Formats: sequence, structure tokens, C-alpha cells
Amino acid sequence: MVTVAQPPSVLPRPRTDAVRHLGPNWYATVMGTAIVATAGVALPVRAPGLRPLCTGFWALSVTLLAALLAARALHWRHHRDQARAHLLDPAAAPFYGCLAMALLAVGGGTLAVGRDWIGVDAALAVDAVLFTVGTVVALAAAVAVPYLMAVRHRVTVSQATPVWLLPLVAPMVSAALGPSLAPFLPAGQPRLTLLYACLAMFGLSLLATFVMLPLVFARLLTGGPLPLALTPALFLVLGPLGQSTTAVGRFAEAAPVVVPGADGHGLAGLGGLAVLYGVPVMGFALLWLCLAGAHVARARRHGMGFTMTWWAFTFPVGTCVTGTAVLARHTGLVAFDVLACALYLLLVAAWGVAARHTVRGLLSGELLAAPRPAPAEPPRATVRTTSGAVR
Repeated sequence: MVTVAQPPSVLPRPRTDAVRHLGPNWYATVMGTAIVATAGVALPVRAPGLRPLCTGFWALSVTLLAALLAARALHWRHHRDQARAHLLDPAAAPFYGCLAMALLAVGGGTLAVGRDWIGVDAALAVDAVLFTVGTVVALAAAVAVPYLMAVRHRVTVSQATPVWLLPLVAPMVSAALGPSLAPFLPAGQPRLTLLYACLAMFGLSLLATFVMLPLVFARLLTGGPLPLALTPALFLVLGPLGQSTTAVGRFAEAAPVVVPGADGHGLAGLGGLAVLYGVPVMGFALLWLCLAGAHVARARRHGMGFTMTWWAFTFPVGTCVTGTAVLARHTGLVAFDVLACALYLLLVAAWGVAARHTVRGLLSGELLAAPRPAPAEPPRATVRTTSGAVR
């Protein structure tokens, strides 16, 4: 018997096609899962079984992060053409901010609840690594994505969507999580440097959001509702609002540890700033939550189906939970306690819906399939009217 070698063109190919269309937007699943854990432990109440539940969500977020990092590594290795296409696509490139926020969210969750399983020392080491890498990626995305939008993407104001906020809000996540690491640094310059670096990232992200948000709001008012599949992205606006409120509150809580007395270092007024800034911003966040919810309800009536944008219902709402919890600690108002718990219930419900549809889409293969081609333009027809023929 003679064996004939197959031509190279028909040799079996590596089974990597499953990740060809795996975009950076999938990191939103990690963010949305990790925030359930960190928001739960931030609540002003201690319900029975809540902390073990949060620890379970943290463990799930770690698993998701590891799986996605491996899958995205395969994506870049075997499908570099598609990876480069994502960078050059104005609809996909902003999601690279999700990579940074996924790393940061899992790191923050490790120190907040993961230490129950792995110990404080191991949790601190994991958080320090993920915070450092996540912050570098966040700052790189905050510069690179707007640069690409200006130089390569050539977008117009009419195309503005809340997705544009993703790379800009990533440094705010670093700003909100950095103060938790300050007590573990040597006293003096190391602690003070970290806190001021977080303040700088807070300002960087906040001012960039102030520039971008009017474009998004103007597009919404003058251009009509967003496409059905993109409507859940309206919830992304809650991210910088809730995260910035969380950040200011944590600055105030970290200041006495970083600089005992805080006088003379410009940090003494952070407690008052946490309230003066946070209360109005959370008021606007509640307004936007109602507005976005009304748009989503309309989109559902018009046939909006599940897409990965549904994960926008999770992380942004979670940041509002942590922001409201900070205000509850600084004001002592029971109203903020109630609001934080109500938002957390909304977060858990949203996570359940998004997770269930995602698992179903993965099992069916629909979510990892190639994007469907745009429908062809219908042929022109001649219509007879009372005033003549119209094409």
C-alpha cells in the first residue's frame, strides 16, 4: 500500500476558528461578574450568606478572566488580521478599555473578598500585579483609542455612542481601586505618590468624560434613538458617574492613613468633597438610569434581541452601587442605604439575565459566529402616484 501525502492546502487546520470573532467586548463579562462581588461587600448591610456569595462571584470572575486571556492570546496568534481589524474598527476599538477594567476589577475583588480563600498576602500580591498591569493598559487605551479615532477611524459626530466612553473611564477604575493598596505601602512618599497618582487619573478620566459625554447626549437628542442592538450601551454612561463618586469617597477614606492628620498636604477637605461631588453626580446618574431604562423598554417593544451589549447592564450599575454605598458611609443617610441595596438587586438581576443569554449563545455557537452580512439594498421600484412616477 502506498500512502500519498495530502497537499498542504487540504491538511487539517488547527481548531482555532472558534476564537476568530472573539472581540475585546467579551471582557465585559469579567467586569460584570467581578463587580457583583465588590459591590456586594461594599453594601451598608451584612445579609446572611452575602459574603460567601460574593466570594463565589469573585472566583467565577477569575476563571472567566483566565479563560478569556487564553482565548484572546490564541486570537492574536492565529487571527492577527481580525485582531488588527478590531483596532481599526471604530465600533470595536473602544472595547480595549474593557481589558484594563477586567484586570482591575478582578484585582480589586481579590483584595476585597478573594483574601477569604487565598489569604491576605496572596491577595495583595495578585491585586498589586493586576492593578499595575491594568493601569498601564488603561492609560494606553485612553491615549491610543482616541488617537486612532482621530487619525484612522475618521468618525463623525453623528456616529457618537456611549461606547466611546470605555477607554476614557478605564483610568477612573484605577483611581477608585488604588487607595485600597495605599495602606500596604511603606509610609511616606510611596503612599502619598500612589494617592496623588490616583487623583491625577481621576482628573484625567473625569475631564475626558466631560468632553465626550456632550457628544453622546447631543447625538441622542438630535439623531434619534440608537440602533436596537446598541441601545443597552446607554447604561455605560453610568460607569464614569458611579466610579468617580466611588473614587472621591475612597480618597477621603485613604487620606488619614496616607498622611495622618492630612493637614498641610491638601487632603483635609476630601471628606467634604466626597459628599459635595457625589450627591449631585449620583442624582444625575439616577436621571440617566431612568432615561436609559426608558430607551431599553422602547427597544424591547421594537424587537431588540440579545447581544453582548446587554453586559452594559452590569458593571455600570455596580459602580453606582459602590458610589451610593460610599455616600451612605459619609452622610449616614438611611436613604442611601436603601438605594444601594435596591441598585444591587438590580445588578444581580441584570447579571443573571445577561449570563443566561450568554451561556445559551455560546452553546448554540451563535455568539462566536461570523457577523451577519448587512442586508442587500432592495431593488428600486417605480411607483405610480397621482403626481407622476417616483423611483
